[in-house]
Amino acid sequence: MLEKALTGSRKYWGWMALLVVILGVGFYFYLRQLSYGLGITGMSRDVSWGLYIAQFTFFVGVAASAVMLVLPYYLHNYKIFGKITILGEFLAVAAVTMCITFVIVDLGQPARALNIILYPTPTSILFWDLVVLNGYLLLNIVIGWTVLGAERKSLPPPGWVKPFIYISIPWAISIHTVTAFIYSGLPGRSFWLTAIMAPRFLASAFASGPALLILMCFILKKFTRFDAGKEPIQTLAKIVTYAMIVSIFFVLVELFTVFYSKIPEHMHHFEYLFFGLEGHGILVPWMWISTILAVVAVVLLVNPNTRKNENILAVACVAVFISLWIEKGLSLIVTGFIPSPLGKIFEYSPTLPEMLITLGIWAMGFLILTVLYKVAISVKEETTA
Repeated sequence: MLEKALTGSRKYWGWMALLVVILGVGFYFYLRQLSYGLGITGMSRDVSWGLYIAQFTFFVGVAASAVMLVLPYYLHNYKIFGKITILGEFLAVAAVTMCITFVIVDLGQPARALNIILYPTPTSILFWDLVVLNGYLLLNIVIGWTVLGAERKSLPPPGWVKPFIYISIPWAISIHTVTAFIYSGLPGRSFWLTAIMAPRFLASAFASGPALLILMCFILKKFTRFDAGKEPIQTLAKIVTYAMIVSIFFVLVELFTVFYSKIPEHMHHFEYLFFGLEGHGILVPWMWISTILAVVAVVLLVNPNTRKNENILAVACVAVFISLWIEKGLSLIVTGFIPSPLGKIFEYSPTLPEMLITLGIWAMGFLILTVLYKVAISVKEETTA
């Protein structure tokens, strides 16, 4: 079926060429990082996780969100999601591939990743993160490709794939739960030391992932003959609405707990994030933009009249995606290091090479997604004809 990705319009090949160029620029700067070391980035001894791990954390959530389609469609026979479930599974494939790539570039030397395989440590959360991420990637590739192949032949999916589908549902929850444990299991970082870190991750994931999928469906409708339909889009929009409300609620719970208890080492992180601390506040504008976008998105999504308008829904989904990218894909990780356990403030800002490498990995992810969607849409058009 991959041969279907080798045919397309000028716009298709122009988009592919643009992604390849961006990927090439990112790869060039990654080679420079391999030669010079992580000193080419804005990370330091005091802020050892930066833009790379922030993107990793965010896209694990995007990958996990595929369960919001798989669970209703396969477990509860919600046939309305029949046309778009494969899109969610392929989105998960691209997202997990990006996650693994972000971890590799953050290690500095890719060979270091082999230490987890050669010297497995079951007591390490990082070991289990490797297991669940690679397992989830394999599950979505096998399930997505097998189901699409069966659809091409106008046959039901083979029986042997059903156990993998059922396994993928709790597995999707596990990938973001284990990722959350990486942070909440560090006692020296009070900003992350909270029991609701995993629920926060899952709530934001179930908002950002479906929001991105809605936007992808709108783009496919504009540039191809594929139409997901109004009912599945509106169902996804409701999922985004409720998940976004829960995500905001969890943040408010954190704020109440921190500021009502008035424990200084917990308060300082949030003060730095929202108001700045001791004259330092690089992330303050970003966090307030995230907050404003979150409020605007919820207002637009809660109102049925605005939610049912596709143009306004697209704006709301963009607001959700950007808001949660800032909240989880930048501020959550960096602020965990500021101030340090000793109370010192060492700010972090990504360098140009670091941003270009990150952009290159984004391009790689969207390149994979474009190929997979091209195959999926071509098969659906073929079977419809």
